[in-house]
Amino acid sequence: MNHETQQRFGRIGIWSSALSKDDAAVSGENRDAAAELEELGYGTIWLGGSPLVDRAAPILEATRRITVATGITSIWQQSAAEAAAGIAALDERLRDRFVLGVGASHESLSPGYARPYSAMVSYLDELDRAPVPVPAGQRVLAALGPRMLELAARRAIGAHPYLVTVEHVAQARQELGPDAFLAPELGVVLDPDPARGRQVARQAIAYYLPLPNYTENWLRRGFVEADLADGGSDHLLDELYAVGDEDAIRARVEDFFAAGADHVALQVLTADDGLPHAEWRKLASALQLT
Repeated sequence: MNHETQQRFGRIGIWSSALSKDDAAVSGENRDAAAELEELGYGTIWLGGSPLVDRAAPILEATRRITVATGITSIWQQSAAEAAAGIAALDERLRDRFVLGVGASHESLSPGYARPYSAMVSYLDELDRAPVPVPAGQRVLAALGPRMLELAARRAIGAHPYLVTVEHVAQARQELGPDAFLAPELGVVLDPDPARGRQVARQAIAYYLPLPNYTENWLRRGFVEADLADGGSDHLLDELYAVGDEDAIRARVEDFFAAGADHVALQVLTADDGLPHAEWRKLASALQLT
């Protein structure tokens, strides 16, 4: 990763689906949270779920320096023309801090889902041809498998894989090559009690276990069918999530960097639905961001 990209994204970001909610009741809280994340020293806010491009605008407006990226926008939910127009509509002073993360999502969640690789290629072609094009340096792909990782290296700044292990990061680095940006998401549970922490992780993974894009990737990367049964094995959870105190989280983050990540997007998981302000602050301190 070159120095410019490192400065743009920073080493550590925060991934949050709550911050992408289109809900007037939480808009003020989300803006305040975004401003605090910037002050805490995080480099990027990743708007989780499948947000449309316009969800980035209030977060960009609430901040001054931090990069804001979608993580990810589904190619089935927002067309390339719509995404490009949404980016073009951003105030110019905000647009340079925005990165379009796009992915092929999942068949069960996406009407019209077909030939995801070919659809992604066509989507990127349309971004290139838009009246105001979205250049490769302003987009990142939610790539897991080898073909999509190769495409991410060739047609985007790099890859933003989700729910992956240290070993996956190392293999993805090999498949991407040395120069492409690699920014994996990492789910973290800041709790020193392993059983309690795993329970939070198990609640989080329940949504993803029925989705073949993830399960097939885990099997391809060395897990077995038994790991996917009964809500996920302890082994699966321990490899996909970082659970423990600040030292344990810091160690897993460093493992991701040692494996080849350029940036790690932390998704803080808790037992309740509120924004995890306390955990964000503890992690910023533990990771020496400020």
